[in-house]
Amino acid sequence: MSRRVVWFLPGSPAASLVCRLPEDFEPLPLPPDEPPADDDDDPAALVLDLAGGDAERMGALPRWVHAVPMVGLLDPPTETPPAACYTHLAKPVTPFILAVTLRNACAHARHAREVDEARRQLEELNAIGVGLTAERDTDTLLELILTKAREITRSDAGSLYLVEDPDAGPHRLRFKLAQNDTVTVPFVEFTLPISEDSVAGYVALSGETICLDDAYVLPPGAPFRINRDFDDQVGYRTKSMLVMAMRTPLGETIGVLQLINCTRDRRRALPSSPAEVLPYPARFQDLAASLASQAAVALENSRLYQSIRVLFEGFVKASVTAIESRDPATSGHSFRVADLTVTLATAVDRADDGPFRDVRFSPAEMREIRYASLLHDFGKVGVREEVLVKAKKLQPWHLEMIRLRAEILRRGLELKYTRRKLDHLARNGRDGFDAAAAAWDAELEALREEIRENLETVAAANEPAVMPEDFAASLRGLSVRAFVDHVGEGRTLITPDEARILSIPRGSLTEEEYREIQSHVTHTFQFLSQIPWTRELRRVPDIARAHHEKLDGSGYPEGRRGAEIPIQGRMMTISDIFDALTAGDRPYKSTMSFERALDILALERRSGTIDPALLDVFVDLRPWEHRAS
Repeated sequence: MSRRVVWFLPGSPAASLVCRLPEDFEPLPLPPDEPPADDDDDPAALVLDLAGGDAERMGALPRWVHAVPMVGLLDPPTETPPAACYTHLAKPVTPFILAVTLRNACAHARHAREVDEARRQLEELNAIGVGLTAERDTDTLLELILTKAREITRSDAGSLYLVEDPDAGPHRLRFKLAQNDTVTVPFVEFTLPISEDSVAGYVALSGETICLDDAYVLPPGAPFRINRDFDDQVGYRTKSMLVMAMRTPLGETIGVLQLINCTRDRRRALPSSPAEVLPYPARFQDLAASLASQAAVALENSRLYQSIRVLFEGFVKASVTAIESRDPATSGHSFRVADLTVTLATAVDRADDGPFRDVRFSPAEMREIRYASLLHDFGKVGVREEVLVKAKKLQPWHLEMIRLRAEILRRGLELKYTRRKLDHLARNGRDGFDAAAAAWDAELEALREEIRENLETVAAANEPAVMPEDFAASLRGLSVRAFVDHVGEGRTLITPDEARILSIPRGSLTEEEYREIQSHVTHTFQFLSQIPWTRELRRVPDIARAHHEKLDGSGYPEGRRGAEIPIQGRMMTISDIFDALTAGDRPYKSTMSFERALDILALERRSGTIDPALLDVFVDLRPWEHRAS
């Protein structure tokens, strides 16, 4: 029989009346601290004898009492019932009248509690839905799903299974997560078939919700069985169970939620006796079903988010590989710069003191740094390949053209001196021919030697090494040195424009070509700005654009100074310079030792172009020893 708890103040004149109530009321003296746990369907009530002196003791009542219905007994009109009373009765009161009044009071309290509980549960479901939607990490999401499901159903334990990708093999469930407030769970992932052999497999197969009042006493005809190995291993007793499928709006089952042992109050330890475990009431089944639906949507969204991220990662890597394939000599540079920069950023993020003690990067900001580093040279797609891969000052075809020009000069000179010999023979015969021919042969050989030496000068000047000033002057001389050929036309080995190119004091690029190379940063920003980045990655284009800026304003493309350059860009600058110096042999330079590269970075620090504090962290950390190969 359902019983209602009726409290009275010890020593109250109403005690004798309360104790004569019908059997479905259980009279108890008022507890001094907190009420004993009672069934939600049978709330308690308090009877006060206001005319008998209980009113004087109201101030001493426990604070929690004012949350329960009160019935005040009084002798009107001498007393006015306090506002805390649900109702009041004039004396004399019979047990029957008091019982009816208490039933009404309890019904009112029950309805009020149900309304309040429904409102609270709806608010909690809404809050859970928001939390599930916001969470992107799958493991954290699974923890959140199971934790919140147990909270709203007051479950002592629970577990969560996910349907494995059917493309990976037979259709199976993977045991992904277990929680238990009473015992330590020796969790190990495993898989089981989606079949009727287990309750989780049955639910995944059928989509049916299973609610068991006692898992050890299955309903007749149940196709599944309960595995007691866990209970036997840890000394646990699985009793009430609520097992339901997590299904997407399209009806696809992506997981199974299993809740175990409904308790009166999940904040307390599981009752020592399994008899005290409650069956799952219908409202808990509805709440869990609603949460399971939200969880399925959130989990599907999380998987979609992860799939999109993996897809984008693949796109980024493929794009970087494609860009770097245009210049095989720099292959792997962007990946190495990303590894160096992320490692440096991680060290900065973990600094507890010094200039970076207040600098922190969220996981999204670390991804932002990584993407910006990977894509920092993406704009090279907009640079002409002949400029991008230019190893010498002259293009190979251009140098070959000068060699052909030299050959034409030699042939023209040979024809010129051969014609002189023929003209001599025609006019003078053999008279004095041998002496004249020997002189002409000497002149021709001297001119040939001069052309050969000039070609050697051109070849030496074509190298991207630092050029002495007098070498540039000799090149200008070559551009005006004319050789008169057999038709009387003066021809030079190189043109003034070629002399200008060969006179580049350092490197292989002309000013125009260098500006074109620099334009890759602007191209990078323009290309990356076309990508619809998420809000958390929106700074990728700006960070990537900053990797050639210098603290003293001498960098490009905007000539930013100091704090105008984002710290992410300043970190990338150090990584970019270091990798460019230490990368393997390239046509225009030999590989450099790490220590020599650090010396050059130290020179950059002294000239005020790179961040000294970041360089200190970089040197101490030695991130090149941790980067991926």
